[in-house]
Amino acid sequence: MKKKGIFSRALMFMIFLILPGMQLKALSLTDTTSTIGDLFTSFLDPNEGTTSFRSLLIPFGGRTESLGNAYTGLCDDISYLRFNPAAGAIQKETQISLFHNAWIADSKLETLAFTTRFKNIPHLSTGGYISCFYMPFTEYNFFGERVAGSYYTESLAAFNLSYNFLAGYDFKGLAAGITLKAGWRGMPDYTDNNTGAIISGSGLAQSALAVMADLGIMLQFNFLKFYSSRDPNVRIGLSVQNLGLSFTGFGNDIKTDDPLPTTIGAGISVKFIKAITVSADFIQPINLVTPGTYIFPYFNTGVSIQFTSFLSLLAGFSLKGANPRISTGLECEIKKIRINFNYTLDLTTSVAPLNRISLSAKIQLGDKGRSIIDAQVDEYYKTGLKYYADAKWEDAIIIWQEALKLNKRFDPAIQGIQSAQYQIDMFRKIQESLMLD
Repeated sequence: MKKKGIFSRALMFMIFLILPGMQLKALSLTDTTSTIGDLFTSFLDPNEGTTSFRSLLIPFGGRTESLGNAYTGLCDDISYLRFNPAAGAIQKETQISLFHNAWIADSKLETLAFTTRFKNIPHLSTGGYISCFYMPFTEYNFFGERVAGSYYTESLAAFNLSYNFLAGYDFKGLAAGITLKAGWRGMPDYTDNNTGAIISGSGLAQSALAVMADLGIMLQFNFLKFYSSRDPNVRIGLSVQNLGLSFTGFGNDIKTDDPLPTTIGAGISVKFIKAITVSADFIQPINLVTPGTYIFPYFNTGVSIQFTSFLSLLAGFSLKGANPRISTGLECEIKKIRINFNYTLDLTTSVAPLNRISLSAKIQLGDKGRSIIDAQVDEYYKTGLKYYADAKWEDAIIIWQEALKLNKRFDPAIQGIQSAQYQIDMFRKIQESLMLD
């Protein structure tokens, strides 16, 4: 009953956040868009939309959408595959996820993702995903009759590898990663204007193949941390997304004219108290085909408030172009299944309420015994402290060495051994001095 009460209050709070957006429906569409345009006129970008494979800019959905896509410096779940390839090495558990993102104009993005860390090499991880963006494609003739109908698609397959270098107890390491991706843009065949017959292979000529890579690094450390936890409270991430080329003109002359939506992103997340996480991103798009083309940067920010171990409220704000996006969501975890519901008021496309919704379901498959090992290391360390307090320094060293067999970079045990050895050496010097007297 207690869980139901907490969930109900959180749901009412989320509805309270959404209601202001719902009230926009009563406003004049022209007046609202005009007001928003006046506020963010300086962010209008004439070069926006000049890249191909635009679905690469669409997030998986769910948690990341709820946080305003401020995720480059957070990446605390499998959605790191979309934002920062370095973060696989710092994930706690093996995860399988399904994402559904209802985008604009009846378009949708479906994603299946997987990630895991190796048992024998705990700082090495691998992962990957397949996704498909699709929207209806219908062609009409001069008389308004439907002559062709199919789907425009952009499909993607990705493989990720990351490693956390020099990870220890005090210094959490520097994670680096790479994601290799291949995409296919499927354009349906269209008809001849004169005969009305479908032209075989016409869609293939406008289809495209893309090959690219994402690169990323992530640093973790503690700063102004007002709670007890092994996890660092600050993360900083850097990521280069969609570094590659696309090829068009299959069946004719293959060309590489269309640039991919390449971006350079920097992000930070901070958790001063355990229940609240704040994140922010700065993203700079670049054009690799025409390097002199300047595209305006965009900004994302998000906040997560954890009410209980199984329930969180998320909210985000994103400013890309002249109009903002406001989002909120609920995330709950039930028996290792984490579910997120997101609502986004996307003023870039319209002011109609409830115009974007995304869902995600993540299955947590355990940490391959890493938490059990950490608990054993902690137990060894506590036992060593008792021996140390009783001046049993040799016994303390032995037990701390057992801890290091399980975790060779457990800094408290390393420091404890150094301190115990110093005590032993000092005691011997005192004994030798007394014997000489």
